[in-house]
Amino acid sequence: MRYEAATPDEYAAQLTEDRRRAVDKLRETLKSSLPKGIEEAMYAGMIGYVIPLSLYPSGYHAAPGEPLPFMSIASQKNHIALYHMGIYVFPEVLEWFRDEYSKRVKTKLDMAKSCIRFKNPDRIPYELIAELCGKISIEEYISKYEENIHKSKAGR
Repeated sequence: MRYEAATPDEYAAQLTEDRRRAVDKLRETLKSSLPKGIEEAMYAGMIGYVIPLSLYPSGYHAAPGEPLPFMSIASQKNHIALYHMGIYVFPEVLEWFRDEYSKRVKTKLDMAKSCIRFKNPDRIPYELIAELCGKISIEEYISKYEENIHKSKAGR
């Protein structure tokens, strides 16, 4: 689902009460746990957490002039989605997250590439997500991002 919103607050205001509570708590978790310098903004129709152009002037290669996306939150039809672009390119972080999720959460992990789906807003593991936020620094993410961009250009 796409919501028409200019700000994260406008996005959250359009949600049902149970979804809004969960999204607001996710926002607070991310804002307090992500590396300093990452900013909250609307990005691709979702609440995004980006590395601003002031820290990484090259920005996102697929959308010149836009900041580099790092994480996003979206309310979809049947779930709340948490997208973490870093988990997609750091296999050791993905392995850690899968292992920790299975230890801490009774329900099966519903995940694809960088998307973690939460069908029940009351079962979101906020503490685990807070830990996940601190696993990759801005510098590590940019370095891996640039490495992958160079690989994809060399493969053309």
